[in-house]
Amino acid sequence: MALVTSDTGAPRIFASPLARRLAKEAGLDLASLNGSGPHGRVIERDVKSALASGAAGKSAPTPARPSAALAETPSTATTRKFYEIDSYEEVPHDSMRKAIARRLTESIQTVPHFYLDVDCEIDALLKLREDFNAAAPKRADGAPEWKTSVNDYIVKALALALQRVPEANVTFTPEAMLKHKASDVGVAVSIPGGLITPIIRNAQAKTVREISDEIKELAGRARARKLKPHEYEGGVSAVSNLGMYGIRNFSAVINPPQSTILAVGKGEQRMVVKDDKPAVATMMTVTLSCDHRAVDGALGAELLAAFKGLIEQPMALFA
Repeated sequence: MALVTSDTGAPRIFASPLARRLAKEAGLDLASLNGSGPHGRVIERDVKSALASGAAGKSAPTPARPSAALAETPSTATTRKFYEIDSYEEVPHDSMRKAIARRLTESIQTVPHFYLDVDCEIDALLKLREDFNAAAPKRADGAPEWKTSVNDYIVKALALALQRVPEANVTFTPEAMLKHKASDVGVAVSIPGGLITPIIRNAQAKTVREISDEIKELAGRARARKLKPHEYEGGVSAVSNLGMYGIRNFSAVINPPQSTILAVGKGEQRMVVKDDKPAVATMMTVTLSCDHRAVDGALGAELLAAFKGLIEQPMALFA
C-alpha cells in the first residue's frame, strides 16, 4: 500500500497526478490501493484495475482546501518567531500578490516543467535594430517616431518560431490538445506589487514596430492597473526578459494555460570559435521552460532551434 506517515502523523499517499485525478473523480480511497509503480506509487493502471474489480473503498468527501504547498507554508505567526521584534516591517499582501502566489504555486505543482537553453549570437540583430531606429522620422518635438527594443524582436521571433513548429503552438487540457492557429505571446511586465503578462495577440502577423507600440501601450496600462482580463489571460507562450538587470540566464515558471515561456538573459561579449579561430561575439542565453505534457524534449529543442535561427538571421523577421 502506497501509504506512509509524515512527521506530523498525517497519512501521505504516493500517487501520480493522473491516478489522483481518476481516484477523485470516482470517489476512491487511494490509501486502499496497492501501488504498482516505482517505490509502491499508485499509478493510473492501479486505479483502473480497482475500478474494474470493485475492490477499492470509497473515500469520504473532503472540503475544499488550499493547495498542499500553500497549506504547508508556515503561518505568519510562526514565521515571526524567527526574527527579533521591531527588526522588520510587515506589509500585508494585496490581492495581486496573493493571486501571483496562488497561480505560481499551482503551476509548479501541476505542470511538469523541464528546461532547455541555447546561446544566440545577436550582433546582426543589434545592427539591424540600430539601423531601423535610426531610420525613424522625427516628430514635431524632435523625438523619433519609433524606438524598438531588443525584446520587441524577441517577441516577434518567438511568434514566428511557433508558426514554424506548429506542434509546439499548443495548450494541454485533460481531454485534448488545443492546436492554435495564431501565436499569442505574453510579455512579462514588472509593476508595483507584482508581475503581469499582457498578451500580444496574433504576434506572428504584426510588424516589429506594431509589437513595440502595443507592448508600450499594454505595459503603461498594466502599471496603471487598467488592463482588462482578456488582455492578460490565455496565450500560448510568453517572454520574460531580465537581461536589463544584468542577469545572464534563468528559468521562468510557466503561466497556465500557456505551454512554454522563454527566459531571456543579457547580451554580452563572449569569446567564441568561428571558422576554427577564436573571435568575440555578442551572445545572449535564452532558456525555454516547457510543459512536458504538451511539449516534449525533441519538440522543445526544435522550437528553440527555430527561434535561434530567426534571431541570428533577423532579416527573416521582416519577411
